[in-house]
Amino acid sequence: MELLQVTFLAALQGLTEFLPISSSGHLILPAELLGWQDQGLVFDVSVHVGSLIAVVFYFRLQVAELAIGWLRSIVSGESSENSNLAWLILLATCPAGIAGLILNDVVEQFTRSILLIAVTSIIFAVLLFFADTRREEQKTLKNLTWKAALIIGFAQMLALLPGTSRSGVTMTAGLFLRLSRNAASQFSFLLAIPIISASGVLKIIDFYKDGANATEWLMLFYGALVSGIVSYFCIHFFLKLIERTGFLPFVLYRIILGSLLLAIYFIH
Repeated sequence: MELLQVTFLAALQGLTEFLPISSSGHLILPAELLGWQDQGLVFDVSVHVGSLIAVVFYFRLQVAELAIGWLRSIVSGESSENSNLAWLILLATCPAGIAGLILNDVVEQFTRSILLIAVTSIIFAVLLFFADTRREEQKTLKNLTWKAALIIGFAQMLALLPGTSRSGVTMTAGLFLRLSRNAASQFSFLLAIPIISASGVLKIIDFYKDGANATEWLMLFYGALVSGIVSYFCIHFFLKLIERTGFLPFVLYRIILGSLLLAIYFIH
């Protein structure tokens, strides 16, 4: 890929990863709409790793507390709010992690479709809208149970379908479980850490085994850097925005995008 293409796709990933609008779906669109060569899943994962670094750095204090609490619970059996949340994050990661290992080849070969992105964009926009309108109770992460975490984890499995949005579907599940907007978003962000870490390691190993040259590695690192910088600022502004406006702007965006993609698909 040319440098301009790498920069555009990496910035697009950074902008969309933590918004409930599907980063993987957006990364497929340039190849479908502009005639670009499909960058492939390895590049997609590398820019996701850039987003991973951004979320770890943004929540670095909380991540450190979670890690320390988790280690203490293993070494000394000491339980705390941080250790409990860390275990819930790992529990919620299991369904999507297992599904990803089993269905990885199927996802890469058969789901990079403009029609699928259009349909999932609209369907999950509607679900997000209804979840966000249920405001009877607003729980914090302290109230999260293992059953609720597992439900969010199974919801995350749906993100294997481009257009669904990993952050969108996990936030939607959290809202349906009556988490506050901030709590649902924060859990979604933290949940990204183990799942992106695992997929990143596996794809990088495959890339190494395929004998990638120095230029290809440099492009991946550059893409991850651009994605990470954009992601960091996106997280900051997103958390402020949803407290003021809720998820409605993202619902409308998804419906408009899905409708346009359906029109393009059937016209062509």
